[in-house]
Amino acid sequence: MTRPVTIALDAMGGDHGPAIVIPGAALTLERRPDARFVVFGDEGEVLPLLDQHPALKAVTTFHHTEVSVKMDDKPSQALRYGRYKSSMWRAIDATKTGEADVTVSAGNTGALMAMSKFCLKSMPEVDRPAIACLWPTVRGESVVLDVGATIGADARHLVDLAVMGAAMARVIFDLDRPTVGLLNVGVEEIKGVEAVKEAGRILRELNLPHLSYHGFVEGDDLGKGTVDVVVTEGFTGNIALKTAEGTARQISSYLKAAMGRSLMAKIGYLFARGAFAALKDKMDPRKVNGGVFLGLEGIVIKSHGGTDAVGFASATELGYEMARENLMAKVREMVAASARQEASARQEASAQQEAAARSAAAH
Repeated sequence: MTRPVTIALDAMGGDHGPAIVIPGAALTLERRPDARFVVFGDEGEVLPLLDQHPALKAVTTFHHTEVSVKMDDKPSQALRYGRYKSSMWRAIDATKTGEADVTVSAGNTGALMAMSKFCLKSMPEVDRPAIACLWPTVRGESVVLDVGATIGADARHLVDLAVMGAAMARVIFDLDRPTVGLLNVGVEEIKGVEAVKEAGRILRELNLPHLSYHGFVEGDDLGKGTVDVVVTEGFTGNIALKTAEGTARQISSYLKAAMGRSLMAKIGYLFARGAFAALKDKMDPRKVNGGVFLGLEGIVIKSHGGTDAVGFASATELGYEMARENLMAKVREMVAASARQEASARQEASAQQEAAARSAAAH
């Protein structure tokens, strides 16, 4: 994509609405000067904030909306009263119509997914979309999905997740063949539920050209960065994500308490504050904020609802990169290739079975 990237923003989404969205967009513009914005929200709240950021205002198209989706709304409620007219819906629709290249919202996750599926539709080969996020590791970062879009998964869905996650890893990490692992209770092939074992068998046999199937990985492999892409279903993935976020806050709290416990601890902190600052930066969840909705006919990014401007900027910049590097084309290419290869494998297996049957009948 050589032209500027246009980002549609749901200004009313999240716990803090425009007070976070607009400053976050301004931070994005500082780092991505060719970004352009289409903002949807209440003019009484949004326009005064845009006036405070003249550079952002100059590259922004604003649309007034009187309806916003609440954080505690059920998806069905949001669809019923917010379809076609809420700031969330219109931001998604901007991507559908081509007014924008990507949509970013910090709003209600369930409502955002429901509206995105209703407005953008799923890709033909994908049964259910997923939410993929970047996960900090000792090696750098990994892509983890699904972290909460759908509960439960059969083998076919897990294979779809592997393919879509690998496509995202190719964009983010600039890899030709990202490594992919299935999250399991052990690395042995005999362990785990049938859906995970069957998905592993399919991925091994397909040997897809754009991903390298590593095998099963365990929970501690998430932090190690054993593979580029970790695949699991939404229930387990969301629990893992929330556990990691909580653990990061817990460790930060422990360190802060320990450093102020005594005079010697305070003196020690003065000598080691550079290392602690680096650790704090590495563990900052705002730096990896933003979940990508994969499997839709358009790019939608979900920001954490309680984040600040720095975190929202991270989500917006993630959307920028996904659009800039043409994520949709790579996902379509890999999903279609996987479907063709799997169909070919089924035809070959069927032909072998027919040949064996004819041979048995002849004897």
